[in-house]
Amino acid sequence: MMYSEDDLLALSALQHLLYCERQCALIHIEQVWAENRFTAEGNILHERADQGGAGARRGIRMEYAMPLRSLRLGLIGKADVVEFHCLEDGEWQPFPVEYKRGKAKKDNCDKVQLCAQALCLEEMLGVEVVAGALFYGKTRRRQEVLFDPNLRRETEATAGRLHALIAAGRTPMPKFGPKCRYCSLVDICMPEKMGKKHPSVAQYLASITESR
Repeated sequence: MMYSEDDLLALSALQHLLYCERQCALIHIEQVWAENRFTAEGNILHERADQGGAGARRGIRMEYAMPLRSLRLGLIGKADVVEFHCLEDGEWQPFPVEYKRGKAKKDNCDKVQLCAQALCLEEMLGVEVVAGALFYGKTRRRQEVLFDPNLRRETEATAGRLHALIAAGRTPMPKFGPKCRYCSLVDICMPEKMGKKHPSVAQYLASITESR
């Protein structure tokens, strides 16, 4: 299956989906956004990449804010940086780099976003992209990511889930947890209040009957 240009979804939404389905729906279905300290720090970290342009150092060419697209996955976006490493045979190997403000996460939400960039590059350039890196602002270190079959399958499955969520057009109920305190949408989402289970009308009427 190949998606049309009109069906393409934001590549960054993959990370939002894996972080929190409700956050993803609020941003990409309801078009809700809010800033907090964490998003502001992320914006500062991305300033150089967002300017676009190119750069170079020995054996490496760099493209900033490189546009990306995959009709197979139905995704569109841009890479913070794509490094092109010169190989011994003279070919140039793409190596996507994504900037993140915090530190490496236990789940794969950042890795899936990076892998999606690699899959876009493969489709656009017709070459295999074997690895990339996540640069975390808190630790000031790169975490290299290998695009192995398991990560590729997870990325493709996540893209499918994203299209299903957007097509359904419904925002899931919140699930309150530790991640909520870092989310810029917490005051809009109200996970502690909205996430509580309220009795249905039938349960309420039954409780009144039983108390008589």
